[in-house]
Amino acid sequence: MPPFAIHFATKLTFAVCLLASIFAVIEFCWPNRPSQRRFRKGWSTDVWYLLFTPLITQNLGRVILASTVVALFWLAGMPLNSDIWLHGWGPVSRLAHLDQAILVLVIGDFIGYWTHRLLHGGLWPIHHSSEEMDWMSTVRLHPLNDFLGRLLRGVPFVLAGFSPLLLASFLPLLAVHAFLVHANVDWSFGPFRHVLASPVFHRWHHSSHAESRGKNFAGLFPIWDLLFGTFYMPDTKRPQRVGVPEAGVPDAFWGQVLYPLRAKSRQ
Repeated sequence: MPPFAIHFATKLTFAVCLLASIFAVIEFCWPNRPSQRRFRKGWSTDVWYLLFTPLITQNLGRVILASTVVALFWLAGMPLNSDIWLHGWGPVSRLAHLDQAILVLVIGDFIGYWTHRLLHGGLWPIHHSSEEMDWMSTVRLHPLNDFLGRLLRGVPFVLAGFSPLLLASFLPLLAVHAFLVHANVDWSFGPFRHVLASPVFHRWHHSSHAESRGKNFAGLFPIWDLLFGTFYMPDTKRPQRVGVPEAGVPDAFWGQVLYPLRAKSRQ
């Protein structure tokens, strides 16, 4: 095995073991559903996603995003040198790093809200097919959904002048938060429930209750759902059911990957 492959496999193994250890503790201490099994329904399918996504989907996504950016800069007649990759370009590159970071988080989450809402069509039942949720439910995402999300979020920022390196630096933070909001924990963040997306907030987005369908699209800041009328998080109850069994999503990994093609042929 090549050295880079060994290094990548080592990092992936360490990251998975670390996440599994952390979330095993918090899901045991603060469970949303205490009766839920550790190896719950769909667990083996999500293990496939846990391996396939970083090895295949994310690497292909990086290639597609980088190729798209290079092509757009080339068409515009602009040199895409190392300084742009490190510091960005234009007026944005002259902003302080903290200012750039705040803009990336706020604008990125706004784009993410509308991307999530507009793409809630043919691919979304796959991510929502988990009928029992924990931190591993995060990775159940169709590759096409992942590619589109990267392009619609990444390309506008790079074209606006933000450094790709700055954008990449937020990925670990956003990934940890994504794992948290899918975890089997009963956290609503109390007085900060309208400030930061919580596990209870996102569980309502996954719920199969009629009153919460089409709600809670924000990834980080629920302010977007509050502004655009899609916020739903009652104080006195919790979602009891999640998933979309009526969509007929297969249980197996490759069945889910092929699901959009089969759904299209049925239509």
